[in-house]
This record gives sequence, C-alpha cells and structure tokens, in this order.
Amino acid sequence: MPEKKITFDSFIRSVTLILLIIGIGLLINRLSSVLLPFFIAWLLAYMLYPLVCFLQYRCRLRNRIVSIVAALLIVVGAITGLMFLIVPPIIDEVTKLSEYIAPIAQQYLGESGIADSVDRFVKHLVNENNIVKLIQEKNVMDALQTGLAQAWDLIYETVGFILGIFVVFVVFLYMFFILLDYEKLSEGWIRLIPAEKRPFFQGLADDVEHGMNSYFRGQSLIALIVGILFSIGFLIIDFPLAIGLGLFIGLLNLVPYLQLIGFIPTIVLALMKSLETGQSFWIIILMALVVFAVVQTIQDMYLTPRIMGKVMGLNPAVILLSLSVWGSLLGFIGLIIALPLTTLCLSYYRRFVLKE
Repeated sequence: MPEKKITFDSFIRSVTLILLIIGIGLLINRLSSVLLPFFIAWLLAYMLYPLVCFLQYRCRLRNRIVSIVAALLIVVGAITGLMFLIVPPIIDEVTKLSEYIAPIAQQYLGESGIADSVDRFVKHLVNENNIVKLIQEKNVMDALQTGLAQAWDLIYETVGFILGIFVVFVVFLYMFFILLDYEKLSEGWIRLIPAEKRPFFQGLADDVEHGMNSYFRGQSLIALIVGILFSIGFLIIDFPLAIGLGLFIGLLNLVPYLQLIGFIPTIVLALMKSLETGQSFWIIILMALVVFAVVQTIQDMYLTPRIMGKVMGLNPAVILLSLSVWGSLLGFIGLIIALPLTTLCLSYYRRFVLKE
C-alpha cells in the first residue's frame, strides 16, 4: 500500500484539529462548574424520558407537563417505598451497633484516663479566676477574633447550604424544561451542523446513546444484584449493619474498582463485633472476606458476562486512566460515564485513524 504524502495543507488541518480539541477540553474544564448542573439534568431527563413517554402515549396522558409531574411522583413514590422497606432494618442494625460501641467506649476511655482528662479540662475552662484573667488581659482580642472567625464559618456554611439547595432547584428546573421539549432538543441539534457533516455526527450521537443505554442498564442491574447478594451474605454470617453495608457496596459497584472502599467499613465493623462479642477478629474478617470472594466470583463468572457481555473489554490500566481523566473533568458523574465514553473514543480511533 503506497504511503500517503503529508502535504502542507493536511499538516495545517491536523494541527488545527488538535488545537481545537485542546481548546474545547480547556473550555469544558473552565466551565465545568456551570455545565455540570445542566449535564446532571440532561442525564436525569434521559433516564426519566422513557417513563414520561409511556405515561403520555401508552397511558394517554396527552399533556406533557402532566406526564412529567406524574413520572416524578412515581419515581419519588418508588424511592419512598423502597426507603420504608430498607431504612427500618438499617435503623435496627445501627441501634445494635451503638450497643456494641457504648460499652467499648466507656471501658477504654475510662481505662485510658481520657474521661478524667476531659473533666479536668472543662473545669479549668470554667474556672472563675481564668475567666477574670481572660477579661482583664489582651486575650480578649484573641477570643474576639476566634469568635468572629467562627461566626464567619457559620455564615459561610449557611450560604453554602443555601447555594446547594439553589443548585438542586436549578438542576430540576433544567430537567423539567429538557423533558418538556426533549424531542426537539435531541433531534434539532443536528441542524446546527453543516449538511455534509451531519451523517457523521448523527452516527456519533447514535453510538453514544447506544453505548450509554447498554452500560447504564447493565451496570445498574449488576450493582443492584451485587448489593442484594452482599446483604444476604452478611446476614448469613450475622455481620453488623448487614443490609446497609451490602447496599453501600452494591452502590459503589456502579464505578469499577470503587467497591474496594467497602473494605474500610467492613474492617471497622468486624473489629467492633470482635471487641463486643469476644470472637476472634480474624475469624470474623475471614468470614466477611469469604462473602466478598463468593459475590465477586458470581459477579465475574456469571453476572458480568451474561448482562454486560464484552461491552467494555478494557485493560485495567486503561480503566483507571479513564476514571482519573473523566473524573477530573466531570466529577462523580465523570466516573460513572467514563467507561462508555472511553470505549467509544477507542472505537472511533481504531475506525478512523488506524482504519481497522
């Protein structure tokens, strides 16, 4: 195959394309705090759109606004019902855990003399002579500065909380208006692209949608099943906070390798149970590790091949790199969408650059 000559024109086009990609990346990074609420709203609208369509066209709620409100009520109702099923057992387990912690804390704090030290420290603070000395000396200015700093921190946290509520409101407002004109937005953007370039970008959008659908549905189902399996396994071995810990690890499973964080609370809970019941810590943690091994084996040998197939097929190093890059750009949302986007980028690189 004859080598393709690199002309000055093709070189300039390549450099321009590279600079354009870098510029877009820098712009997205610069505007990430502004774009993130819109992106989250679009993702929520994307997930809620099938239910809105079902209510509008299958259930004959002809008005789109009524369909959106009904869909939101259904989702909120489902989440509330799920919470009523899950929260009471978790509260019981937390109560049981507090019964583990209370005697341990009392015993070890008492033996270490920390309680006596705290008592002496408090008495020293409220000593009358010390208060008079504080008033008479220049320490008043230091105390005033400390008080002002604490007041400023309180104001800052209050403003942050209010801004957080405002951001949530903006996200839901974005989501409502996106769902209101979802078809126009999802189909009308292609008119902004030059006519000769539309087939490529339309195909790109279709590939992104197909990849997202496959990944989110499959990974969400796997995370749910894994959370249930962990909860059952921890209940079998009578592990503290069995349901809560199991569902927490299942939620972490939405992001590859993030479930490893579940080892931290597992070790802490195993230590607390060992101190309370007198059982060997190593036996307790060994049984927990058996649960991890069994569930991970089921996930790797059965769930992932059956549900996800070979959708990703990425090297672990590439997975970690993609999580770092997309997480840095888009935060936690970037961690969730990192793998489908990376797979799509690699697919297009092989197709258009390597010509495979």
